[in-house]
Amino acid sequence: MKSLKRKIDALKPHFEKGGKLEKLHSVYDGFYTFLFTPNETSSSGVHIHDANDSKRTMITVVIALIPCLLFGIYNIGYQHAMATGADMAFLQMIWYGLLKALPQIVVAYAVGLGIEFIAAQIRGHEIQEGFLVSGILIPMICPIDTPLWMIAVAVAFAVIFAKEVFGGTGYNFLNIALVTRAFLFFAYPSKMSGDGVFVSLGDAATVDAYSGATPLGQIASSTDGGVQLLNVAGEPLTFWDTFIGLIPGSWGETSTLFILVGAAILLLTGIASWRIMTSAVVGGLVMSAVAHYFATPLYPATLIDPVQQLCLGGFAFAVVFMATDPVTACRTNVGKYIYGFMIGVMAIVIRCYNTGYPEGAMLAVLLMNCFAPLIDYCVVEVNIRRRLARTKANV
Repeated sequence: MKSLKRKIDALKPHFEKGGKLEKLHSVYDGFYTFLFTPNETSSSGVHIHDANDSKRTMITVVIALIPCLLFGIYNIGYQHAMATGADMAFLQMIWYGLLKALPQIVVAYAVGLGIEFIAAQIRGHEIQEGFLVSGILIPMICPIDTPLWMIAVAVAFAVIFAKEVFGGTGYNFLNIALVTRAFLFFAYPSKMSGDGVFVSLGDAATVDAYSGATPLGQIASSTDGGVQLLNVAGEPLTFWDTFIGLIPGSWGETSTLFILVGAAILLLTGIASWRIMTSAVVGGLVMSAVAHYFATPLYPATLIDPVQQLCLGGFAFAVVFMATDPVTACRTNVGKYIYGFMIGVMAIVIRCYNTGYPEGAMLAVLLMNCFAPLIDYCVVEVNIRRRLARTKANV
């Protein structure tokens, strides 16, 4: 590692001012700080000293995503085998899933990081590590058959118009991965419907009576209260199927079990807020119970219990990895409770009482991203009034 550092240090003069590659200084700096710890130190004044930095934070989130990533790759192959009737071994399923997922990951990183490099060079700023997480989140919340050019267009839109125009990492008020997903949903709704979500068109055409509708899609299309969730082979889905994640859906967000593993990593390392996670789950359970026990003609599927409701779609994934984004979430402790609870409630409201969109987690998080600053402002103002009132009372 020391020899590699010496070689890279030898290239530094070419990228500094006056060097023949000075216009690529931000690119060099980004790769250097990614490989090695920056050597800047505080020389005077009062500073907050912490072993953690944005790079370590982002890498920790990526590590927390790995269990979902690996299971998602397996599930792609598993769903393909079930839908086509193919006799595939475990490693064959993994290989099939990897070949499907890897191009999406590469495209998301290539486009997003490319734009961030260009923006940093234009501004003369350092390249930030924010897209390390967004780049892996984006493909994980997309259907596996989303065309690569669509992902490239959506990533470019989200990074430019939801991040860079506001100043880059740390200044965006909307979650970049969810903006990408929202762009895909509204621009190309036919590709985001959830049908054929794990099986390519050529494979699906060979399957008799194939239906790749996700569980939430099946619930949304139900006209009575006796909906029976089925897998791609037409067999009933159990609660454990939905909890483990052996169901159709966007490939990285189906397994509540492995999402909980990621949540444990984020909580133990102090990266994510337990207040947001807990309150979001409570809000989701409360609203799910209301929808379950007070069925309406719009949402008659009373056989889906509140706990299973939270294991479907992208609810758990959004709560753990999206709602807890420290840049776009509330900063005050009380605000985090309100923010998380409203995400849980709104996700189930949209899911249950909206005929055009069977999933609600994405829109719920984006909606509360917009309200997070207002919630924090109100919480701070209330605290100021209370302190002033106590001061006057003491005087």
